[in-house]
Amino acid sequence: MMKATKLAVILLSAGLTVGCASKSDITALQTQIDGLKAEVSSVKSTADEALSTAQSAESTAKAANATANRTAADVDAKLNAGFKHHMQK
Repeated sequence: MMKATKLAVILLSAGLTVGCASKSDITALQTQIDGLKAEVSSVKSTADEALSTAQSAESTAKAANATANRTAADVDAKLNAGFKHHMQK
């Protein structure tokens, strides 16, 4: 029993010594976490900017499409009127 207790104490102290992170390890991890947070913030900002640009481009494309459709309808109407006028001669 005494031998088992001594062995348990030795294993427990060895486990605590090896298993615990040191303060420098924790500080290093915190530094990495802070760096990752800054990087994620930068990526989010870039993504938000890209989304805004894409939405603006979509709006411009819709306006251009509407203008093209109106122009095509105007040209079609003028061609039809010219054709009808030519046919009446």
